[in-house]
Amino acid sequence: MHHTRIGRLVCGAALAALVAGCSTAPEVQSASAVAPANANTPEALLARMSIERKVAQIIQPDIGSITPADMREYRFGTILNGGNSGPYGDDKAPAADWLKLADEYWAASTAPLPNGEPAIPALWATDAVHGHANVIGATVFPHNIALGATGDEDLIRRIGAATAVEIEVTGIDWTFAPTIAVARDDRWGRTYESYSESPALVSRLGAAMVEGLQGRPGEPGFLGEGKVAATAKHFFGDGGTAQGVDQGDVNGDLAELMAIHAAPYPAAIDRGVASVMASFNSINGTKMHGNQALLTGELRGKLGFEGVVVGDWNGHGQIKGCTNSDCPQALMAGLDVYMVPEDWKALHASLVKQVKDGTIPMARLDEAVLRVLRMKQRLGVLDGEVTPSARMLGGKWDRLGAPEHRAIAREAVAKSMVLLKNQGLLPLRPGARIEVAGAAADNIPQQAGGWSVTWQGGGELTAADFPGATSIWQGIAEAAKAAGGEAVLAPEGNGAGTPDIAIVVFGEEPYAEFVGDRKDLAFRDEEGLSLLKAYKARGIPTVAVFLSGRPLWVNRELNAADAFVAAWLPGSEGAGVADVLFGKMQPTGKLSFSWPKTCEGTPLNRPEGALFPLGYGLGFKAPRMAYVPLDESCVALTQDNGAVWFASGKLGAQVQAVADNALLPDLRGTGSGITATGLDRRAQEDARRIAFAPGAKLTLTGPESGAAWRITYQVAARPGAAVTVTAGGKPLDITQGLSVAEGKGWREMVLTPACLGTTGGTLSFASKGDFTLQISEIARDEAAASAECSF
Repeated sequence: MHHTRIGRLVCGAALAALVAGCSTAPEVQSASAVAPANANTPEALLARMSIERKVAQIIQPDIGSITPADMREYRFGTILNGGNSGPYGDDKAPAADWLKLADEYWAASTAPLPNGEPAIPALWATDAVHGHANVIGATVFPHNIALGATGDEDLIRRIGAATAVEIEVTGIDWTFAPTIAVARDDRWGRTYESYSESPALVSRLGAAMVEGLQGRPGEPGFLGEGKVAATAKHFFGDGGTAQGVDQGDVNGDLAELMAIHAAPYPAAIDRGVASVMASFNSINGTKMHGNQALLTGELRGKLGFEGVVVGDWNGHGQIKGCTNSDCPQALMAGLDVYMVPEDWKALHASLVKQVKDGTIPMARLDEAVLRVLRMKQRLGVLDGEVTPSARMLGGKWDRLGAPEHRAIAREAVAKSMVLLKNQGLLPLRPGARIEVAGAAADNIPQQAGGWSVTWQGGGELTAADFPGATSIWQGIAEAAKAAGGEAVLAPEGNGAGTPDIAIVVFGEEPYAEFVGDRKDLAFRDEEGLSLLKAYKARGIPTVAVFLSGRPLWVNRELNAADAFVAAWLPGSEGAGVADVLFGKMQPTGKLSFSWPKTCEGTPLNRPEGALFPLGYGLGFKAPRMAYVPLDESCVALTQDNGAVWFASGKLGAQVQAVADNALLPDLRGTGSGITATGLDRRAQEDARRIAFAPGAKLTLTGPESGAAWRITYQVAARPGAAVTVTAGGKPLDITQGLSVAEGKGWREMVLTPACLGTTGGTLSFASKGDFTLQISEIARDEAAASAECSF
């Protein structure tokens, strides 16, 4: 197979030693490893590897927890950057730092080894789920839900090709994309990562993305220069969990489940997808990471997948009887690579021991290592001596966020827009005076959504973190001027004068994974609704532009607007929205998910059915019909009493956390002696590690929905000075209770009027000395109001 990308492999002091054979190599570890000693093949490399080096090939740590020195010592086969990991501890690091670190890991992994062992290049994997969006300056494409609305395989193929080029510019080899989940409950926080609720559409578009990222098998350039290894994820059932709970359980007849949720995999496998990621979820109670019948029997046996099966973030640790650092069950079930962001050292030690004592047969270890080596062979990284920065695309910064890539992204934005209502207002007439309102109108982080620069997106990100991007407002202003009119930005709808038309841009705040899980589909933020009603009261026609990662119940907004466009999460090229509003492009987007009629749940699972069915989308020439107002009743709106202040890694919608005057979005960040960072409890960063400097104070404010508090917490080291908690009354000294909790794992603290006195709408923790408190959940509880306090 022809490869233009060049890799590096060293045996002993030089490549020549490999060609001549390495006479001091360790003994062959199993019959499966037998191969000619002078051949640069995966089998030959395996034959000269120690158990320790073999195990390192199947361990994938996060760059936030290892250094190049660790790589040089252990020789991991692969590494990753998680959503909040960046070079040198900076998730906003400039692109050049990504390439610099890639060179450092490459050099460390290929440094000569003693005893004749081969030094094998490591692969770096990243979550480029809608462009290489972890890197500042990259093109941020619309999320998959938007691409599903285009239904355009050629477009998706071109997006994959552009993304692969931008990944290679920064020296990275492998992406954890595409997601080919078939999302069947829109309450799932990862719905926007799915192309559609239709298995057939997901199959088509997922296969097209694989082709774009990797090239076509058998054709020149496949997995060569400008191409990266793709990952079909997550096998399987991630989009079918009960009530849309991320990492939850999928229940039902196995054949019926596979007919829906495994349906996209044959097409991806046929396109030669290099890897498949195991899913967090369970199938009928069995975690996928430990499900041998499915990972080996179905995926390997029936579907014929021969590539690498990689785990998800500590997913192996969720298997019954496993921990993050001790889990032979996953390897025996069919996992080839453990994604173990932080506990890599202990996992390495336990796996080595288990191979040596026979718990893990050598043949199974060799099988997994060979799959990793064969992926490297397919990528061409065993064929020469060139570092990432010296490759053809390495450091070609004009290709990162290149104009031609942004043009593809803008095309995708326009083709993804779905027109749900149009009372003759669109396309906008030339020469109109337009007022553009809504906090989202000139907000690039919000239109980009999750997995954009940071894992959750939004938060403290600004337009400066998306250089070269265009907001929706900027696109509208340019289009209005080109049409002989004018547009003014009035986020609160209070512009001077009376416009001919108002465009209101509003929608969901960014989120990713379980943080985005919802209990219903009611859209609660009433900013857009208030603006639409205010313009209506003034007799000004309105266009609603709705940003969301899923269909949501927006009957009130649909009633209030004259035209309504589902714009999804368009990414960095907001001008694509204006291309449709002004008629430069026709609205060809069609719903790839049915739209809910009621707020309680997904249309697929409710007898009321859909307000707009799969495939719905108006054109400008659609017959104009009298609008029948939609039912605006939603019981869920009255049931959200704000009792949960912090859970699943996010603050409640009405809750704020501050350290003095420094706002800590989702209880994360630094301010006035407080440092709050993500911590894994049940899932990635679903808890917080809060470090107090002497005299620091953390205050949360929110709704008074219950007289008592329940706080799930743990203490690794007892406080050395007084720690107090306050809820509007006198401070309560909790130092003794925290000291007793030291080292005892997760516990529950119940705070009631009996010890706090008043329990108002604030909760403050203060420490007189250095102290770290770990918090998983904070909730109000009326039922415990008369109880005693406990720790």
